[in-house]
Order: sequence, then C-alpha cells, then structure tokens
Amino acid sequence: MRQILFRVIFVLAALDSFASLLAQAQEVLVDRREALVEAVRRATPGTTIRIAPGQYQGGLQFTGLRGEPGRPVILAAADPDNPPVIQGGGSGLHLTDPVHVELRRLVLAGARGNGLNVDDGGSYDSPARHLVFRGLTIRDIGPRGNCDGMKLSGVDQFRVEDCTFERWGDGGSAIDMVGCHEGEVTGCRFQYRGDLPANGVQTKGGSRAIAIRRCRFEQAGSRAVNLGGSTGLDYFRPRPSSFEAQDITVEDCTFIGSSAPVCFVGVDGAVVQYNTIYRPERYVVRILQESRGSQFVPCRNGIFRHNLVAFRGDELRAAVNIGDGTAPGTFQYSGNHWYCLDRPERSQPRDLSETNLAASTGKDPRFVAAERGDLSLRADSPVRDAGAREAR
Repeated sequence: MRQILFRVIFVLAALDSFASLLAQAQEVLVDRREALVEAVRRATPGTTIRIAPGQYQGGLQFTGLRGEPGRPVILAAADPDNPPVIQGGGSGLHLTDPVHVELRRLVLAGARGNGLNVDDGGSYDSPARHLVFRGLTIRDIGPRGNCDGMKLSGVDQFRVEDCTFERWGDGGSAIDMVGCHEGEVTGCRFQYRGDLPANGVQTKGGSRAIAIRRCRFEQAGSRAVNLGGSTGLDYFRPRPSSFEAQDITVEDCTFIGSSAPVCFVGVDGAVVQYNTIYRPERYVVRILQESRGSQFVPCRNGIFRHNLVAFRGDELRAAVNIGDGTAPGTFQYSGNHWYCLDRPERSQPRDLSETNLAASTGKDPRFVAAERGDLSLRADSPVRDAGAREAR
C-alpha cells in the first residue's frame, strides 16, 4: 500500500513538474530582432514573448498571430521601466489579421509611415479582434503627411489603454480607425501641435460603438477628436454604410488648445459629455459633412452636454462652426458651463443663446493650477456636474 501511495505521489509530482515546464516554455525572453521574429513565428495561444531592453529595427510584420480566449499571445517589455524601442521602418510594427493578441509597454519611434499598423488583411468579413494595446509609447512618426501613430483598419473588440502619443504625421492621426467596432481608448495622452491639420483620435469608415474616455489631449492637432471623417467607399467596413461613424462616446477627457477640440464629421449619433475644454483656439465644436452622396445621412444626432469650456474671447471665433450639408437642428446642448477667461461677463456663447439649454456661465471654475496644466477643480469650485469627473 505504501509503495502504491509513493507511486501516486511520484506521478502527481511528475505531472506538476511537467505542467510547470510547459508554463515556462510559454514564456520566451528575446534580446535580438531575429530572436523576436522567430519567437513570434513559433507562438501559440498562451505564449508571452518578453522583449529585453534595447533598440530593435522596425519594419516588423506578423500575419495571422492567434491566441485564444483567456490565452492571448502577448508581446511585452521584459523590463517595464526600461522598455524596448522598435525604431524606424516603413511601419514600426504591422500586425495583419491578429486575434487575441496583446502588446504591453513597448516604444515605437521614428517610423516613416505608421508607428503601429493593425488590419484585417482586406478580409472585411473576418476582422482583427480581441486586441489589447497597453502602456505603449508611440512618437516621432512621419513626420510629414498622412502618417498615423496607430492605424487600425477593420479591428473589432479592442482596447487602447494608458498609451502615450507624441508627434505623429502633420496630416495624420495619433489613432486612426477605419471600419472599427466595439473599441475603447482610455487613459491615453496625446501631445503635438494645435496649428497642424492633424487629429488626435479619428473614427471613420463605418466605425461604430467606440468610446474615448479619461484621455488628455494637449494641442493634439487642429481636431483633437474627429468623430467621423472622409473615407473612400472601397474602405468602409462593413460595406455599404450610410455614416462615417455611429455611436461614438467621448467623456471625462481633458482638451488643451487645438483649433477645434471636438469635430462631428458625417457622424450619425455621438455623445460628448463631462469633458474639460481649455482655451480652444477657434471653435469648441465643428459640425461638418465631408463624405458626400445620396448614400450618406447628413451629420446628425450629436449630444454635447455637461462639458466645462474655459476660453478666451480674443481667441475663440465661435462656439460652434456649422458646415453645409449637415443637420445642426438634431444636435443637443445641455448642462454645459462656459467661462470666458479674459471677459467673464461675455461667457455666454452668442451662437448658442437659444439652443444651449440649462447652461451656466460666467463663474470662475477655479482650476487647481491651469498655468501648469492642472485643470482639476478646487474644492470651492462653483461648477457642479460639468467637466471631466477625473481630470487628467
């Protein structure tokens, strides 16, 4: 009996050791570009590839990387405090048709085209999906033309979390989404120049159910968030579509500068709420129609509510700029607080006097330290139920 028990214990211990070895085999440390490429080629569901500090030549392209529910393939910094830098290349890193994949704490810098490019490989009926991008830093992309920090084409069920974007193409976007669905951008920071025809986050090409939350936009191009856009008909996902974007939410974000922090462009339904907007340079909101044709609905059904807008009268041309071919009468404005920093008595936007329902105006919000970029509110602020609930 004692021998049988010993054998059982031995077998269980052996199985436990085997499971431990198997778990170890699914975590790979690489310190060279060639080793990284080989590790990705061999990756199976549950594999974590840890990339050692150092510089890795960009232009990396991986197709068909597959994880499973609960067992993603992960590419991560071996040392989060000293992340690897993927430098240069046409695109720093290009993932085609990935499923259940995560990128963590990587730096992508100096790419000539896009920093990170993720797409469905042109198979519009089978999008890239279940992706997480966490703690990435993407910087110095382009710098000229339509070059994006992160280009997502045909990507569903994704999350971009705690990422930093600095200096992307002067005609591109920090994050450009074409035909993306059920995604979230949260806790990210965007910084560039507000005088360039660039965007912070753009959702277009039939994008739907996208949320942008708790982000900070500092001079993130002339349009910090472009809700919609202009897309060639062949690139819509799915096809055809009557809108550039639908069901988009922007909330609890902080905007500093930009010619127009919030742009509704060919969108059919979007909510912009509980944001703090500080010193917009021309307009607060633009309502535009850039995709033309009978198949497109006019830009409509936008909601702008519970936002705190602090502006200078010598900078702001109008609160809302309305382009032709739109349906401005379908937009709703409510519960916003407006404050003119240089002329408090002129805080009420003249162009919203009839439509800006339930607004408050003229009270100093009492930012903690606006001159240092801290737009959180002091405890004695008179502003209630407006502005970012978690100022960043």
